[in-house]
Amino acid sequence: MSAKSGSAKALISEDYLDFPAQRWYYLGFGALLQACKAVDIISTFVSSENRIYLCRKWLLFDTLYCIILVFLRIPRLNYSKAVVALQIICVWLADGLLFGGVRVNVWGDGSAVTARISGQHDVAHTPETSSFMDVLAPFTFNLFSSQVAQNDAHLLGQHTVRMSPISTAQLNPFGETFCLPPSGNSILVPVLLNNTNPVALKFSVTRLGFNPGQPEFVDLSGKELRAIEQARVETLQLTRPVKQEELDEYDEYDDDPIPKHSPSLQPTQTLVHIRLSKPGVLRLERVLDSSSTEARLVIPLDVTIVPCPQVGFAPDKYVENSIRCSGQGNDVQLMMDITGVPPLSLRWSKTVNGNREAFLVEGIEGGRHSESSPSSDHSSQMVITGTGSTRWVAAPEKLQVPLAVSLETPGSHLYALEEVVDVVGNTMLIGGDSADTLVNHHATRSFTVLRRPAISFKHCSPEHPVSLAIGSEAALTVSTIDADALDAPWDVSIKYQPHSGNTGNKRVNPWRKTVTTQESRRDLTIGANVPGEYTITGVKGKWCAGDVLAPESCNVVEKPIPTAEIQWTKIHECSGDTGVSATLVLHGVPPFHVYYNMQKDSEAPREMSKTFATSRGQFTLQPERSGHYIFTFTKISDANYQRVEIDGPSINQIIHPPASADFVGVPRGLGRKKALNNCEGKFIDVEVELRGSPPWSLELQLVGPKSSEILTFSDINTNRKKLQIPVPATVDKEGGTFEIDLITVEDKSKCKLPISVPGISVNVRRLKPTVKFYGADGKRQITVLEHERAGLPLRLTGESPWQIKYRQVGDDNVFSSTLKTANDFVYVTEKGLYEILEISDAQCPGSVIADSSDYRVDWVPRPTAKLSEHTPATYEPLNGSYILPSLCEGINDHVDLDLTGRPPFQIMYNIAQGNEHGGTRLIDQPVFNSIQPRTRFQLHTSDPGRVYYEVKQIGDAAYPLEKHKNTPIPRYDRLLFEQQVSLRPTARFKNRNRLAYCLYDVLTPLDKLSSDGLVVLEGTPPFQVELSIKNLATSHVEIQTVEVHDHSWKLSLQNYQFTSVGPHLFVIQSVADASNCAHATLDPLATSIWVDVAEAAAIVPIDRREDFCVGEAAQFQLEGTPPWSIGYRINGKAYTQEAKVSPFSLLQQQPGEFTVISIAHQQKMCKASITDLRFSVHPLPSAQVGHGKRIYQDIHEGDQAEIVFTLIGEPPFTFTYQRSELLTGRGKPGKVLETHTVSRVYSNEYSIFSALEGTWTVTSISDHYCRYPPIQPELVTEKTRP
Repeated sequence: MSAKSGSAKALISEDYLDFPAQRWYYLGFGALLQACKAVDIISTFVSSENRIYLCRKWLLFDTLYCIILVFLRIPRLNYSKAVVALQIICVWLADGLLFGGVRVNVWGDGSAVTARISGQHDVAHTPETSSFMDVLAPFTFNLFSSQVAQNDAHLLGQHTVRMSPISTAQLNPFGETFCLPPSGNSILVPVLLNNTNPVALKFSVTRLGFNPGQPEFVDLSGKELRAIEQARVETLQLTRPVKQEELDEYDEYDDDPIPKHSPSLQPTQTLVHIRLSKPGVLRLERVLDSSSTEARLVIPLDVTIVPCPQVGFAPDKYVENSIRCSGQGNDVQLMMDITGVPPLSLRWSKTVNGNREAFLVEGIEGGRHSESSPSSDHSSQMVITGTGSTRWVAAPEKLQVPLAVSLETPGSHLYALEEVVDVVGNTMLIGGDSADTLVNHHATRSFTVLRRPAISFKHCSPEHPVSLAIGSEAALTVSTIDADALDAPWDVSIKYQPHSGNTGNKRVNPWRKTVTTQESRRDLTIGANVPGEYTITGVKGKWCAGDVLAPESCNVVEKPIPTAEIQWTKIHECSGDTGVSATLVLHGVPPFHVYYNMQKDSEAPREMSKTFATSRGQFTLQPERSGHYIFTFTKISDANYQRVEIDGPSINQIIHPPASADFVGVPRGLGRKKALNNCEGKFIDVEVELRGSPPWSLELQLVGPKSSEILTFSDINTNRKKLQIPVPATVDKEGGTFEIDLITVEDKSKCKLPISVPGISVNVRRLKPTVKFYGADGKRQITVLEHERAGLPLRLTGESPWQIKYRQVGDDNVFSSTLKTANDFVYVTEKGLYEILEISDAQCPGSVIADSSDYRVDWVPRPTAKLSEHTPATYEPLNGSYILPSLCEGINDHVDLDLTGRPPFQIMYNIAQGNEHGGTRLIDQPVFNSIQPRTRFQLHTSDPGRVYYEVKQIGDAAYPLEKHKNTPIPRYDRLLFEQQVSLRPTARFKNRNRLAYCLYDVLTPLDKLSSDGLVVLEGTPPFQVELSIKNLATSHVEIQTVEVHDHSWKLSLQNYQFTSVGPHLFVIQSVADASNCAHATLDPLATSIWVDVAEAAAIVPIDRREDFCVGEAAQFQLEGTPPWSIGYRINGKAYTQEAKVSPFSLLQQQPGEFTVISIAHQQKMCKASITDLRFSVHPLPSAQVGHGKRIYQDIHEGDQAEIVFTLIGEPPFTFTYQRSELLTGRGKPGKVLETHTVSRVYSNEYSIFSALEGTWTVTSISDHYCRYPPIQPELVTEKTRP
């Protein structure tokens, strides 16, 4: 493309709009067009009815877009004429493809229309009559075409006669009530019209009240009525959509003229509205339709329009002050303002603490109403108008009505005005009980009645005073027992009066003060730091004064400080002063903690404490070391005071603790005694700890089974001493037990004191424990499965439990085990030789019996497999595989395997096959069983290729595969062997399509691109193919052999010629390739093909007729081999038609002379000329009602309408017409009322007259030759040859 630029050539100068903006706007406009086109394309997938219309529309729009772009001459978008023409052609082609308008036949394809006329969809047809416009139609996708898209071009037009109905008008057809809202808006009163197109409407309005005066008349034209209706529709469209939950809510001023309960309108009914903006009695006077006739008015003729009733509470002081106290003037009178036409009814409700009560008040009216109302005479209550009398309606009044309510019950009180009804029946829902209107003070009044607060002391009373520690502060709690949170905070008045004994204390003076609670907290805490009486004198909340309940006073008393009376006493024994004792008398609240200091010599004092639960206590202090001690009491604590300092007495004393001794380092046995074990030696070492002043002398007693002995150890100078105790001779010889007890101890003071500490029980054993492995007949060996747990039997002597250590020979790891019984086991999971290293029982170490200290564990060997030595195979060390001799596909072969293990055997192996990419794929993983050590292994030879075998796992009686499936043979130990299986050669025809030749043709390919007659070969080339050719006509069979160097061969024998007519059968007898393998079994169907040899084709008409009609099918008998190619002429123009079956039917679509000129078969071969087959085709007749137009005629009763029929064709004519009901509103055709047939009509026009209502149409017509719709011929059913 070439783009031209230059601002001088542009249609729109750059001074008005710059060129980039022009390009942007025009391309944007094009994008918008394409977006609209995309929407139309999507719509064609939903419904294809408008596909042709949309195609024509977008052909026009796209063409105009390209042409306008040429005239605009925008730089960079200004193309040459050739480019513009190419653009138009491209968009036309795109539109045709998108909307399905592309046609291949340049003369137009009318098969769809013809098939629709005749119902024959599968019959071949001739081209329709075409003109120059039809020649252009395929290139414009039928944008320019002589064909008119009609449902039926032969039966056109209809004449509809309608009777004018009676017109009626009804005011307020749904019986509604109307009222004017206080905002001054107007209302719409509906008028239902039946069979009426109004051009004028007259109504009157009479004022309300006594002496209303003359009514006011108003005339509305048809234009004004339509304007009112248009405004009403626009208002409804602007109204927001109503949610589901709002459907039942009431709109206070709802102007919707059609309520939800109104019936749907009939097709002849319409609805207009009268707009009214002032109250009164509306009366319909007259309605005039388009035919200048008055519509009949339906009673009632009037409807009363009054101001909408209203009700609300009058402004008062309760709007701002809605909180009341219980018992405080509980009767309140509320005033209500009520407006409306009396008498009125009011519905209101009272809700107290969620309990709702509803009330109804009726007959609300003022005194003015009774005084100004007319007399009881009925005639005086009517107003005379143009169409009759109108009843009198009172004028609206504004009333003030009191409502007395009681506010006794504490809680929330809600008084809501819900509904008001006037005398006409207008009901206004105020909605005072809804959450959205609680803030509307005109519809609701709410009160909150509060309880009087009550207050008292909590956890304190004159009988239960509060204790106060000196220097601290006590918390007094004042609690509001009965109060409302809304009344918070509360002001509490408190008075303080000191006790009579404290009146002289200047620090303590009486006082009064007021304390306020924090926000909404009900408890108040008062700090009391001096004793006395605190009294509540009053309480007042934010709104209400309260009451003081008992206990109203609280007594605070002071706690005394704890004191102690202490007396020291020295403790003296034979060795001197051994300690002190203290006796205490304590004052205060128990429990008591007494703190004292203990100082030894010049050491720092140490603070110690003692606890007493009562007021009297005593304790002793006897230090274990000698020295000069000072004991001093320093502090005391009780339940109220902590660590109060006291001036306690002290005592100085030199203390010598009494001598004592005890065994140390000896474990405790049964009971209180300590226990030792002795396995060897004549002495036993024990250690004692001594207290007192050295040197010490110690006496011990040995108690044996039959005798006892006292031992003395003197001159012991250390606090701890290890003593060697001899074992009694009798116990040392035979073993047993004896006891060692401490009897007396003597220190430096020569004071000998007895000792009462637990002794030591010594257990003497002279027999050591032993251990050995047990084996029957001296055989210490066990064989188990691999990694199976093996128990090694032991024989032990000694006392349980035993601890042994053992190891596996060759392994440095030492294992230990605790045994409970003398015949226990040691469990191992690895094979090898195990030996015991050492043993000890519960008391003594033992010895291992040397000649029975080891035990051997062996594993059962796993089964193995290998190729038998008689199997011909070559070992390949590169991959460790055995190469078996190659063989042809399908030949049975096997190998022998030698197995070791415990039969029966299970062998799991993998079978894999090589692929063309050099890899392998697993094709099977079978398992076979054998009970003999040598088994025959069947090889897989059914599929050609390289086959690999791998023995993955072997199972036997000891290692069955089911239990050891997770332990396959390692890959480096697996048996591998492989074999090459050669493919057997095979041959087949790629398809079995019959080949067609003419007589004396040579067998060479007719179509080199076709796969017919193609032989597919498999194997290793070159191939030797043997063919047999059988001529069924002569029963002659000829054998030929062909050498093929490729895997495919097109059937070609240059030395073979067809010399006779009829079918010939070609069969592949055998095939051989370079592998020298016998060919595979050949499929008889896939290795044979038919060749048909035929002479010239022929065509014979089945029906020897000379006259046909357009839409009828001419049938012919075809001779030869399908498919046939038939040549014919219509009005001198030549055409060609293909036929696949015989008999053959050709649907005639053009009037004129039809002549068959030739026929050929065998893919347009063996062509023959035809000279004597011709006939005439006549056009179909047509009929029109009203000259082919849709005529609508309205008549009144007594008139007649003329229906004209136009007949086209060759007379005489016979046609059928019918009268049907008028079309319904849904577009469905009406019911047929009558049908008539008229015969032997020689003129081209025919008329009838009728006074009946209905629609006249023609259903059929016949002329001298043809009939429309045509009678369906019995077509010959097409059958395919087997």
